[in-house]
Amino acid sequence: MSDILFTNARLIDPEGGTDGPGWLLVRNGRIADRGDGDPGGTPGATVDCGGKCLAPGIVDIGVKVCEPGERHKESYRSAGRAAAAGGVTTIVTRPDTSPAIDTPESLEFVTRRAQADAPVNVLAMAALTKGRQGREMTEIGFLLDAGAVAFTDCDQVITDTKVFSRALTYARSLGALVIAHPQEPGLSAGAAATSGKFASLYGLAAVSPMAERMGLDRDIALLEMTGARYHADQITTARALPALERAKRNGLDISAGTSIHHLTLNELDVSDYRTFFKVKPPLRSEDDRMATVEAVRSGLIDIISSMHTPQDEESKRLPFEEAAGGAVALETLLPAALRLYHAGQIDLPGLFRAMALNPARRLGLDCGRLAAGAPADLVLFDPDTPFVLDRFALRSKSQNTPFDGQRMQGRVLGTYVAGEPVYRRD
Repeated sequence: MSDILFTNARLIDPEGGTDGPGWLLVRNGRIADRGDGDPGGTPGATVDCGGKCLAPGIVDIGVKVCEPGERHKESYRSAGRAAAAGGVTTIVTRPDTSPAIDTPESLEFVTRRAQADAPVNVLAMAALTKGRQGREMTEIGFLLDAGAVAFTDCDQVITDTKVFSRALTYARSLGALVIAHPQEPGLSAGAAATSGKFASLYGLAAVSPMAERMGLDRDIALLEMTGARYHADQITTARALPALERAKRNGLDISAGTSIHHLTLNELDVSDYRTFFKVKPPLRSEDDRMATVEAVRSGLIDIISSMHTPQDEESKRLPFEEAAGGAVALETLLPAALRLYHAGQIDLPGLFRAMALNPARRLGLDCGRLAAGAPADLVLFDPDTPFVLDRFALRSKSQNTPFDGQRMQGRVLGTYVAGEPVYRRD
């Protein structure tokens, strides 16, 4: 690998919390040096950033790639191309495939597929219980040896508290991270919207925001009992935030994430029963959205994820309550997040702290930084370029995005993995 010198850049450093002009030198796939003066001469290639932003590549926890079982919705090749175009240099995949990733053999299969087809880094999570059925825990130790970075049953909440407590205890003994979906399953079953005036007017089956609080309260109690490492995949309501704050203050090993859709959209966007806006959990009220944004800004919520969930046309072109939930977001994660920056709610170092640094730290990775020695996984982007999103131009096989036709601001100009370009905007 030759040296690469990025000059005339606006360096976004989430670790130092800085945003300013500078240069960055890459050597042998890692960051060798950076500064804000004259870099001097260096062998190898030079990339003139033109004053645009250079930041650590996004680490996206919770991406669904539909191999095996539903490759027509998303493959590792299409997801990898979409990630590269979106400035995502590491995708952490979910095990809610068909069949579930719950054995070392299935994990090794998807790992080989990812290495062969995806231009970005791919790490895999494994199921916490066999078949994600909540009855018998998987072979966590063997799956760790096979490369699993975390364990989750995704949105299939484990209803048997004894099974969940045993799984947490065993995971703690191995130092494994457990990722859970905090919802009270009885209340949230069949819900398509958040309860309130809007859901009543539209006649939609709804769930109270308290279901999230109740699910989180149960999980926190089990954390106190087991001492496990725990991450809540999506905190989306104001009611859940005090419990999260108390758990952190009490020293529990807990972190929390939220999805880009819950940070930038609210329940009113579902008007006219637009199924591309049906996600899980359902979109919340504007008050909940603003409380979640503030929690990210303050650091109470640690991570922003795309929660990329491809669905084909047949599963979305149905009555709202029957339609499948989920939306693709690998390519739209950064421009959607930049809405918060342009609104003055979160600065760029804060955004990349939640999208790159914190997820990398939670998984024990050394990326997500601009420090010397860190992998040269980088995204070069213009935060100000306006455009209208055309879903048919997305690289995902499925184009179920709620941002179709919307005005957005911010374009990825280039993405680099270990210093090698995997995407360049024409």
